[in-house]
Amino acid sequence: MSKTFIRCGRLFTAIDSQALSDQTLIIDNGRIVHVGPNHSAPPPAPQDRVIDHSDRFVMPGMVDTHTHLSYGCAASEEEVDLYATLEFRTLRALHAAQSMLRAGFTSVLDPACSGMVSPAVRDAIDCGLYRGPRITAAGPALTTHQGLYDYYPSWIGSPDVSSGILVKSRDEAIQLIRKQAKDGVDMIKIAMDGTMGDRDRGLYAAFDQDEISAMVREAHRLGRKVGVHARGTEGALYSARAGVDVIYHGSRICDEGIRAALDNGTAISPSLLMLVNNIQFAQPQDPSFSWWPNIQRKELAAARRCIAAAFEAGVPLLNGSESGFAITLYGDWAAKELEITTDLLGLSAAEALHTATRVPAKFMRDTRIGTVEQGQAADLLVLTDNPLNNIKCLQDPSAFHEVWVNGEIFDLTPPPPARRHMSEDSQGMWNRRYTRDIVSQLEPQSLELQPAS
Repeated sequence: MSKTFIRCGRLFTAIDSQALSDQTLIIDNGRIVHVGPNHSAPPPAPQDRVIDHSDRFVMPGMVDTHTHLSYGCAASEEEVDLYATLEFRTLRALHAAQSMLRAGFTSVLDPACSGMVSPAVRDAIDCGLYRGPRITAAGPALTTHQGLYDYYPSWIGSPDVSSGILVKSRDEAIQLIRKQAKDGVDMIKIAMDGTMGDRDRGLYAAFDQDEISAMVREAHRLGRKVGVHARGTEGALYSARAGVDVIYHGSRICDEGIRAALDNGTAISPSLLMLVNNIQFAQPQDPSFSWWPNIQRKELAAARRCIAAAFEAGVPLLNGSESGFAITLYGDWAAKELEITTDLLGLSAAEALHTATRVPAKFMRDTRIGTVEQGQAADLLVLTDNPLNNIKCLQDPSAFHEVWVNGEIFDLTPPPPARRHMSEDSQGMWNRRYTRDIVSQLEPQSLELQPAS
């Protein structure tokens, strides 16, 4: 069988912090079988393919550990959960996964989805039905009445098609974990805070210490990773004590929580992009403009202190963009998280790249990713710029010359623009109440029939 030889002008293996000059990679059957200086590489056979990237920068494909493939760039929690069919969300999720791949993310972790949407997309890609990134997938998150995902009033309840499932006892939670493990999830997602709190304590932990510890033990017994949504101090502390694998956000994690995370091998995916974009992009016409950006500013200020302290103490940080909302579109903004970690948390460019390559690899379903070395999967980025000198280049589509997955080049041609289906949107038809005073200030619209759009 023929091999592929790639001559690299600059190669960032992610094993350390330097880029090497004049290196040769050899790929065989989707795996890297040789890495070394050009002069030490074996000669190619006549049937082998030789690709010259001697004027380009080569690095491992990136990992995003916080991509909600089923969300569909939602503008509200209702859009996440209610309006599109699960079947449509599945097809839409494949489109989202390929958008992330075009942006250089050869592996993504979806920590909460509707139904089994993301595991289904994962399996379709694995079986070769479609091309896309490597996907590590959870199912719907487990929540309680104080947790994120229990969005709706109690007289409505938790819809079956929600991205979260309400559990009302420890036994119910354990049974759901067992069911999700049977159904093939890679990770169990638990909502540890999100809806309730007070001025003195901040966000309450949605589950107490005994409950979260029991859930984590059961998930780990069944060979599943555990991720938790925990922005508040209490939820992050309980989660770290329980030995979860990933805390999503951790914005207000305390010193005791940091020590527990170090003791138990817990990583943090800060996902600061959502906070930053909500602050930077908010417009007066957004319904949340008058209150949401300031809440995000307060959390960002806390996260800058707490996450930087966790990183300095040695807690692993995982790159995660929380792509899937109207403010964090798939592929458009995901790499901005790396810029944010350098600007606001003080990481070097190499350290930021490690959060998106080597460090998250062990938390993914396929761990043979994240570095360029013998035996690893041939998931590669070929760039026209050097992100060690300019981390922002990873946000520029024109900087991507090639994206490789499993030893094959993925077509970076953008797909035709897609329009939203009517089932994706809530049926909100007016942004205000039309009182007599407001109407008196308006110019009435014509009563003539308008052409349909």
